[in-house]
Amino acid sequence: MNLNGMNISTERLILKGITPSDVKSMFKYRSNPQIYEFQYLKPQTVQDVENYIYAKTCKVPNIPNTWYPLGIFIKESDELVGDMGIHFIGPDSLQVEIGYTLSLEYQGKGYATEAVIGVIDHLFNNFNKHRILASVDPRNTRSIALLERIGMRKEAHFKESVWFNEEWTDDIVYAILEEEWNIEKY
Repeated sequence: MNLNGMNISTERLILKGITPSDVKSMFKYRSNPQIYEFQYLKPQTVQDVENYIYAKTCKVPNIPNTWYPLGIFIKESDELVGDMGIHFIGPDSLQVEIGYTLSLEYQGKGYATEAVIGVIDHLFNNFNKHRILASVDPRNTRSIALLERIGMRKEAHFKESVWFNEEWTDDIVYAILEEEWNIEKY
């Protein structure tokens, strides 16, 4: 099965649907404890990743109340180095939540920022979304820095609102409106 409803090209990356041939690569980075420290998916097997992609997500984008996964691929080599999830919220899907994961070896090189900017720009310009948000654990300082760097604002800090890793954790919500988005600034 190929999730091919959305293709986004940036300077160094291609964001596109994930195919069965990508599952092993995805497992390689997703199964690293440093990667899943702040994430719900903690795969123990390749099958766990496959189940996540094909059972828990939608096969086409822009379906209300679904998650759509995109692989983050290096343009030159077509190597899968991360993934993004896009949650089309509510019956009209005018609000979207994004999440992102990047292989440890590719962190700190601007790839996550480039991917997130590419997806946000695509959602505002091609899907006419009104608001894009991201939910983040306050201990995930690198993710918070990324969201602030691209102009998202902190809208809420919920105390002990998420049961995660056998404890109550805080949740911070960042967001940006279509009218606030200016790709030229980033």
